[in-house]
Amino acid sequence: MNTEELKELQAPLKAKYRETPDAAVITLKADGTLGDGITCSVQTGKALTAAGLHPAAGGNGLSACSGDMLLEALVACAGVTLGAVATAIGVNVKKGSVHAEGDLDFRGTLGVAKDAPVGFKTIRLRFELDTDATEDQIATLLKLTERYCVVAQSLREAPTFSISRRT
Repeated sequence: MNTEELKELQAPLKAKYRETPDAAVITLKADGTLGDGITCSVQTGKALTAAGLHPAAGGNGLSACSGDMLLEALVACAGVTLGAVATAIGVNVKKGSVHAEGDLDFRGTLGVAKDAPVGFKTIRLRFELDTDATEDQIATLLKLTERYCVVAQSLREAPTFSISRRT
């Protein structure tokens, strides 16, 4: 897809959302089913993924770790966003890769130390890009990718969060 094709594809959506802001608010959903042992099966849209405990929390390593899945979602979102932004601003990326790393202190997850946080303490996102773009263009590309990446922004600015139960 080139810049003009992307703009043509998105123009009616942008116009609709400007005219009717409520039309731009979409609820995404994910569902899981509690499984055998300590697992939860999650439908990803393309496959069923069994999530379980990370080996550092007592898992056997055979199930997907939800922390890994969070980083994978970040990599996927950032990669797609970078591609869309590059296309929109006319930056040619010949090829590239996206890498995410996050640091967890499992003392918090396992309730060993109350002062240890539960969840990622830090997350690092790195791009390796093969491009002829200038340093200024790359800086703009990365700035806009960070700005428009839904997962990155959800991690940066925590959304309102609630938990409930149905019987």
